[in-house]
Amino acid sequence: MLTIIMSHEPDATVLVVDDEREVADAYALRLRGRYDVQTAYGGEEALEVVDDSVDVVLLDRRMPFSGDKVLANIRERGYDCRVIMVTAVDPDFGIVDMPFDDYLCKPIEKSDLFSAIEQQLEAASFDDPLTEFFSLTAKLAVLSDERTPEQLEASSEYVRMQRRADELRAELDVPSEKFEEMIESFTAIDRGSG
Repeated sequence: MLTIIMSHEPDATVLVVDDEREVADAYALRLRGRYDVQTAYGGEEALEVVDDSVDVVLLDRRMPFSGDKVLANIRERGYDCRVIMVTAVDPDFGIVDMPFDDYLCKPIEKSDLFSAIEQQLEAASFDDPLTEFFSLTAKLAVLSDERTPEQLEASSEYVRMQRRADELRAELDVPSEKFEEMIESFTAIDRGSG
């Protein structure tokens, strides 16, 4: 696996949100020392804790107050944090219009978790087209891992996302070599559960 060390603020804040205390604490333990880590043991608590100081949210989907609702609230409130869905919920085509930045299916290797966070910290400095491109790329990648080629081809949502990603790629003002390096690093992360 290609690992690119990306620079970011040494005090980047990561909010871990999971209603299973042991899971949230395990992720927090992995991340401490490298990031300023906060934990929220459920969706409602996450909404009490999240603020402008949070850089990345690791958000479980399957909670009594769902991660999908937390994500919608974070975006409605205008917080500029990056959101990585970290979940055992296999994605379906309903994720197409969800405003997350990355999607990782549990169980997640430590190196993939760190790589995803680092990429989101770097992405925070990009302009909107590149950010949108990587969000779409994450959705396309996780759906490709979870669905058959026939299902993907039959999905108008998937085809629409693919077209939009191609349009964005054509618009991006990023040197080709740097872009290819970013894509290689981004796609090296194992996002799927299968």
